[in-house]
Amino acid sequence: MLICPQCKFENPNSNKFCQSCGTSLTHKVCPECSTDDVPVNALRCHNCGTECGTVFWAIIAKETTGEALGIDKNEGDEGAISSSSPLSPSSQIALGSYLDSQERYQLLDPLPAKTETAIITDVGVRVLDSQPYQISPIEAVLASQQPDLLTPSVEANGIPHLAKVYIALQSQGQRRIPPIHDAWQHGDVEVVIIEDRSHWQPLLDLWQEETTSSLKILHWCYQMTQLWALLEPVNCRQSLLDLSNLRLDEDQTLALQRLYVESSNSVPATESPEDAQVQTSAIPDQPLTIQALGRVWQALFRQSQRTQFGSVVQMLGDLDVGKIQTIAQLRSRLEEISVELEALGTATLPPIKEKNTAVPTIPQSDEPEDIISKTDDMPTVVLAMQLSSLEDAGRTDVGRQRHHNEDYFGIETKIQKLEFPKSRVLQGHGLYILCDGMGGHAGGEIASELAVNTLRQYFQEHWTANQLPTEDSIREAVYLANEAIYKLNQQDARSGVGRMGTTLVMLLIQDTQAAVAHVGDSRLYSLTRKRGLEQVTVDHEVGQREINRGVEASIAYARPDAYQLTQALGPRDENSISPDVGFFEINEDTLLLLASDGLSDNDLLETHWQTHLEPLLSSGVNLERGVTELIDLANQHNGHDNITGILIRAKVRPNLES
Repeated sequence: MLICPQCKFENPNSNKFCQSCGTSLTHKVCPECSTDDVPVNALRCHNCGTECGTVFWAIIAKETTGEALGIDKNEGDEGAISSSSPLSPSSQIALGSYLDSQERYQLLDPLPAKTETAIITDVGVRVLDSQPYQISPIEAVLASQQPDLLTPSVEANGIPHLAKVYIALQSQGQRRIPPIHDAWQHGDVEVVIIEDRSHWQPLLDLWQEETTSSLKILHWCYQMTQLWALLEPVNCRQSLLDLSNLRLDEDQTLALQRLYVESSNSVPATESPEDAQVQTSAIPDQPLTIQALGRVWQALFRQSQRTQFGSVVQMLGDLDVGKIQTIAQLRSRLEEISVELEALGTATLPPIKEKNTAVPTIPQSDEPEDIISKTDDMPTVVLAMQLSSLEDAGRTDVGRQRHHNEDYFGIETKIQKLEFPKSRVLQGHGLYILCDGMGGHAGGEIASELAVNTLRQYFQEHWTANQLPTEDSIREAVYLANEAIYKLNQQDARSGVGRMGTTLVMLLIQDTQAAVAHVGDSRLYSLTRKRGLEQVTVDHEVGQREINRGVEASIAYARPDAYQLTQALGPRDENSISPDVGFFEINEDTLLLLASDGLSDNDLLETHWQTHLEPLLSSGVNLERGVTELIDLANQHNGHDNITGILIRAKVRPNLES
């Protein structure tokens, strides 16, 4: 089936346009020059030459033995060739040829040739996906999270062992491991298609920059210990030992370009003897121990020509002679060094702290349905953060059944940037207000607009310093908005259902600090890569009130008045409302969404956040288009009410300036 890139609707393979939204399934728009007739299977735009094709990274390897992954082999795998056996000449494919019989993945790089001095067992190359809207069997499995829905072709050929590791880690939301796109096995050769990270910045490049602080380097070392613990249960620690495999994402967080599986030969495959000599110089003999991490760090210092500092020299020496034997001991030493740097005034960051997170493992089984994650304690470094970017976009739509729009929203942002040769400070100030009016034509829309304007005017006068308003100040603003609508109701002698009112959800951001206030059932959601989607506000409605009193949710929402609001702005005086006000800190890249109930009804966001919200965390994705796609999604699945959404993307980075 073809998945529409615009609305994610599933279309038959023969369709040229999406049955739901009409988007072309054969051509796309060039992101550079906006030419709208670029074939979806083209690598470059025919008008401006920009590379706009869908490119992945293909790993072509001899079958990885199940024992290497801690997975039992199938009975039919007894004759499997180990990963130390070279690829046969028949596996050499010409540049421009396809890797698969369906002619979907086209080679963009030449495969390395076998030489007398280098035995190729595993190669990685870029490939063009000439059918980018066609869902792959692996994607279908991951989307459903029901391994019994495997297509017959996958069942017949089997999922490669290496692919199962990617699947297990991806199902746990491990973004530092490249997500898998497709995989198959042909004879004794495995092919795994993953995200292309060949263009991501190598860790070595930033390691050697003079402006990179010592504490930042210490932070990367700590992230390597996290990855070591993550990869150890699946026997992929070797992935950390090739310097060229260590990459940085857009937020300078350590990530891997691909996975390497440990075998009897601990050296990962390289594309030339010269590369092998340079890139794998940090790799020790088997068995792997945490001493290998010390050698990786030594290699990074040596190849970056950067001088080792302070207690790091002693730590590396203790690692080398075996005085540090466990990951816990190594983390403890890194924490001590961070405290030392803090005391010396080398950096403005607090000491390393820890919190729990999950580590997936693969049990002894060869079946995908048996790949179940277990948890273990794994520390994470918590650093003082500063704002690096603040973007927003809002849109409102009447929906498919209403004749007028009673929703209203307001956005006010101020960005001040201070930049010097060795430092950059961004101060962000944002006010985001969404109101869903009630009271019919010439009622609801008046109330929602009046509330937004009253709040905007209040904070223009009372929010002047570079810090968030207090809780009392925020409450005062909400009461003033309520009073403005209430007086209008009294003045017009409105009564009963004719009295106009509005819900409110309001977000205030000052740098990495945020506050939220709300009345009614308009919501604030928060999305991060670590925590997924979370509903920040709790609806003010009868069903939720009963739950708060201890009633079971199924009983509370069986009431005929379950969705009736318990409070709103305007119908009554300020004694009848009690706005919820809360504060929180933005300490990781976060997508925030203010939504009216036309967008949030029927668990729409909870169902579709991975396709319509999670991609918006990346800086390269346009928020205006993102909010438009959300409106389209709501019209497709809801449409019974007005629809309004405000998206805010707050990016942060460690505060590393001295």
